[in-house]
Amino acid sequence: MSETTHDGLVAVSDLPSPDEGLAPAELAARYGLSVSGARPGLGEYVGQLWSRRHFILAFSQAKLTAQYSQAKLGQLWQVATPLLNAGVYFLIFGLLLGSRGGMDHSTYVPFLVTGVFVFTFTQSSVLAGVRAISGNLGLVRALHFPRASLPVSFSLQQLQQLLFSMIVLAVILVGFGHFPKWSWFLIVPTLVLQFVFNTGLALIMARLGAKTPDLAQLMPFVLRTWMYASGVMFPLQYMLVERAKAPSWLVEVMLTNPTTVFMNLMRHSLLQGFGSENLPPHVWLIALGWALLAGAGGFVYFWKAEERYGRG
Repeated sequence: MSETTHDGLVAVSDLPSPDEGLAPAELAARYGLSVSGARPGLGEYVGQLWSRRHFILAFSQAKLTAQYSQAKLGQLWQVATPLLNAGVYFLIFGLLLGSRGGMDHSTYVPFLVTGVFVFTFTQSSVLAGVRAISGNLGLVRALHFPRASLPVSFSLQQLQQLLFSMIVLAVILVGFGHFPKWSWFLIVPTLVLQFVFNTGLALIMARLGAKTPDLAQLMPFVLRTWMYASGVMFPLQYMLVERAKAPSWLVEVMLTNPTTVFMNLMRHSLLQGFGSENLPPHVWLIALGWALLAGAGGFVYFWKAEERYGRG
């Protein structure tokens, strides 16, 4: 009920509100309000990510520069680290265990270095993805931007690091008698497919790592097992067929392992004598399938938790 004042006017404060009785959702719709930090639609999210492309590139370059800023050799460690790993694997698997599958030094050394570089690309992307959100909570909580920018930029950082390593790999190949040929151009689609695959994995691991930070302590063991199962240090088909006498179905499954597919595509492109008999049938379709499955699936999986990153 409204009341009349001494001068005959009606008190406005006592009039019924036009919003009285409306549910919160109806009230928000009437005034065009939206939930703060709500997840945008998938198409809108892709547009937001594209609009931040300059930030993604700059962030990845800054991280790459800062990675070895405290070391005297600086950026040389980008190449020195996988080369030292390759040297250790050559000593153990190439000399002590004799797991070269009949390859001489001129073939085995480029075979090994190629495998180490390519697998390190995936390994580093996964490890960086695990910490992409949990290791940058200050940035996530302070600024509004699509959170996928972080795992994508870390994957891009690893791609740039691999490109530096490819220069050294080319020198090693020529030094061991594997000279440039037309098949070397196949490294471009191989790297594109692997980058999409790695980015998808980084997105998946970023969401899992944001919820479970301890996952960063477990992943090195998982990745080490994956490395041994991928044929980085030895020809996988030789070890499975000649040494382990594995059944044919197991050989086919192991050869379609995504890191094995990308490594062997790279070896097939670069090394003379590494023929198509080392590749599974329809290898390019397999590589494309892994890239699309991990890339698209990882992106959607990460996007579904967009509004939860940095909270709690």
